Amino acid sequence: MANEFNHFTVMKNEAVDALECQNGKIYVDCTLGGGGHSELILQRISPDGKLFAFDIDDDAIKYATERLKDYKNLTIIKDSYVNIKSALKKYGVEKITGGVLLDLGASYHQLTKQERGFSFSKEAPLDMRFDMSADFSAYDVINGYKEDELVKIFSEYGEERFSKRIAKAIVNNRNQKPIKTTTELAELIVNSTPHIKSAIHPATRVFQAVRIEVNGELKNVKNVLTDVLELLDYGAIISVISFHSLEDRIVKKLFKFEAQKCRCNDMICHCEPPRIELVNRKPITASEEELKINPPSRSAKLRVVKFIKK
Repeated sequence: MANEFNHFTVMKNEAVDALECQNGKIYVDCTLGGGGHSELILQRISPDGKLFAFDIDDDAIKYATERLKDYKNLTIIKDSYVNIKSALKKYGVEKITGGVLLDLGASYHQLTKQERGFSFSKEAPLDMRFDMSADFSAYDVINGYKEDELVKIFSEYGEERFSKRIAKAIVNNRNQKPIKTTTELAELIVNSTPHIKSAIHPATRVFQAVRIEVNGELKNVKNVLTDVLELLDYGAIISVISFHSLEDRIVKKLFKFEAQKCRCNDMICHCEPPRIELVNRKPITASEEELKINPPSRSAKLRVVKFIKK
């Protein structure tokens, strides 16, 4: 049911304000979610602006379609934002004239809906797919990856210091029987790591790492930003919200590189002028008011750039 969709739009005003929305221009919301950002964009670009919104989550699309049904200048595309170039081309869009918004990571609805398997606090099958039609899930990672592969993703994507212990415990346990549920995995992680006083549950980092691996999140972020830069028209803006340091590092590094006057490091620079300029050198964070309403927004960072190459 659409009314069962739990959603909170993080930094709605800040992210959309950054786009400097103008009537008549083309905008893209790469992560439709519950439609909070999209609705505000539509309010500001109507009646002649156009918004294309991407999502692969059927629950999100169903909810947002109903919420935004009165906007005739909205096109919802059931596809991953990694296919932004080919998808927009089908609609005759060669250039994004207004701007692009990216709200990265899993939505509140995905993280809290029990059967999706994102949470270690709720019994559910090991799933973690953003796209429920995809074949590859968390079950395949936990029960199919070699021990050294598990160590690698736990270390790199979860920054988990007990990666080796956890990976070894997973392999030993699954040799007896497959690990099928979120609570099985969480209990195994707790039992294989030292009991340290912390506000963070011992399974948090591993669950984050597996989710990133299942959905190819970090690779997708870099790929979509690279494609977006090729689609932007002069003066168009990219507004990106990231939720953990790994995502933010990719966004920051790419934006910093593209904004540099010299990107070749040769003795004599032959670089063309930079394509973008940084609108904010330091990330914008959620307001105190928002933190009171939605504490998880404390990890959100907003980075904004403008396309300046004619």
